[in-house]
Amino acid sequence: MNEQRKTLPAVSVAVVRGTTVLLVKRARPPSQGVYAFPGGKVEPGEALEQAAARELLEETGLRAKDYRPLRDIHIDGSGENHPVDYLLTVFGAVYAGGEATASDDAETAAFYTLNEMTDMPLAGDVFEVAEELLGSSRPGI
Repeated sequence: MNEQRKTLPAVSVAVVRGTTVLLVKRARPPSQGVYAFPGGKVEPGEALEQAAARELLEETGLRAKDYRPLRDIHIDGSGENHPVDYLLTVFGAVYAGGEATASDDAETAAFYTLNEMTDMPLAGDVFEVAEELLGSSRPGI
């Protein structure tokens, strides 16, 4: 099994509201039961930022502004028997409205502080990204 695996573009968005960041609990594989930023596959012809805004709205009902790319992460799908790999672009954004409601691929959707996140099962770089985004606003540090 040495054939070239296909890599698809995907996006996720870390939405900041005050000293909290939005996480969804994934309802389906890959990473079922793990907390991550909302996101998903990029549709053909869709810009990465458009995809991030669409996925955010579909999964949580929320809107955000000031999207900025934070990092690219290569996700090897073979570990979970996924037929493809993903190149995930993680965006940071600022909460702009709506009530967090889990739908689509999300089991739950809510805002969490860094303290709350320390005891949660988190996907890959979620804590690092959250720390980058929230680190400067932590009171008393």
